[in-house]
Amino acid sequence: MEHNQTPRFAFGPRNYRLMWLGLALLAAGFVTMTLDSADYGEGFLGITLGPILLAVGFIIEFWAIMAKPGTPPPAATDTITRAETAPKPVAPVAPVAPTYKRP
Repeated sequence: MEHNQTPRFAFGPRNYRLMWLGLALLAAGFVTMTLDSADYGEGFLGITLGPILLAVGFIIEFWAIMAKPGTPPPAATDTITRAETAPKPVAPVAPVAPTYKRP
């Protein structure tokens, strides 16, 4: 494995935005269920709207995990392309004997 390649992450910016959206919907669903003023949460907010928000939030979270991250940024593509090319051979250089001066 070469060390000069840029790391490629499993998630891209789109995945993280979808994950934050899903988490926001999940939080909104739980808060909506607690806001129901009916006994034991048996009103519209606790039985219908809250669970719908939770289901949509979990679907978006699943989509955020399964969606492809997209193309890497151009800088990462350039680095990966350069790493795949073979370096040019360099002519050998004769060793030079060290010279010492007396103090």
